Amino acid sequence: MEQPDVDEPVFLISAAAELAGMHAQTLRQYDRLGLVVPRRRPGGGRRYSLRDVATLREVQRMSQEEGINLAGIARILTLSRQVQRLEGEVERLRPRADTGSRVFTTGPNGSVVIVERGRRARRDEGRSVVLWSGRRD
Repeated sequence: MEQPDVDEPVFLISAAAELAGMHAQTLRQYDRLGLVVPRRRPGGGRRYSLRDVATLREVQRMSQEEGINLAGIARILTLSRQVQRLEGEVERLRPRADTGSRVFTTGPNGSVVIVERGRRARRDEGRSVVLWSGRRD
């Protein structure tokens, strides 16, 4: 059986509010604050995903159980997304770095680019080069 896509926006605001255990007006407030931003249908209706509902529950937990204000929660969520993005980047780079490629540079948009041994970085790949020895001192 196929697993449901947790990012598919399928829940109307009333269903998402019920699943998260909060009032629909609270979801509207969180949307205005940018804590949980649902996708919009062509008519403007909000649609929430399972991931959005899980985030709503986490926002509620941090607010009620830990006493964190909404500004603090917004910062925590931003940093959590950044950590997830960086972990994905590490996973993308790790297999290639472990095979002997130890030269990295930055791309024009700041992304990390692996330069294979014996090859020069192209001009559009960036100007900073980092040599990785793998030693821990």
